[in-house]
Amino acid sequence: MNRFGEMHCSIAQAVGVVAEPWTPLILRDLFLGLRRFDDLAEDLGISRNLLTRRLEHLVGAGVVEKRPYQERPVRYEYVLTEAGRDIVPALLTLMAWGDRWSTPPGGPPALLVHSCGERFTPVVTCPHCGGEATAETVTAVGGPGAAQGPGTMLLAAPS
Repeated sequence: MNRFGEMHCSIAQAVGVVAEPWTPLILRDLFLGLRRFDDLAEDLGISRNLLTRRLEHLVGAGVVEKRPYQERPVRYEYVLTEAGRDIVPALLTLMAWGDRWSTPPGGPPALLVHSCGERFTPVVTCPHCGGEATAETVTAVGGPGAAQGPGTMLLAAPS
């Protein structure tokens, strides 16, 4: 597999859960309202075996919940858990990056509308000042969980 789970880094831990190439697309479809296995397989054009493995991984990681919707035969739907809903802003930000830097021919395939009724492009902002969080405006410093180990060279340098 990978060693991401061994790294003392929140990004590495998240990558270990959601960064397999099909996973963001599965999460996107669940967010957009597809719930049933056959619908997910058809929309994504993914093999049933691979979709089964990815969904099992997401269920095991607590990102997706598997719920029965039919008894005979037993059939399941998949829904985002709280952890799954919490990754949606990251997916929207990834979508905005794709719209800017690798838009498909014809323009963005989807537009976002906030609950206020207005279209928007996601941006990450500071909750204190409202300023945009960018590579130029943010500095990372060691946190309470910083520790020596793989993937932590910059944040947990020896004193």
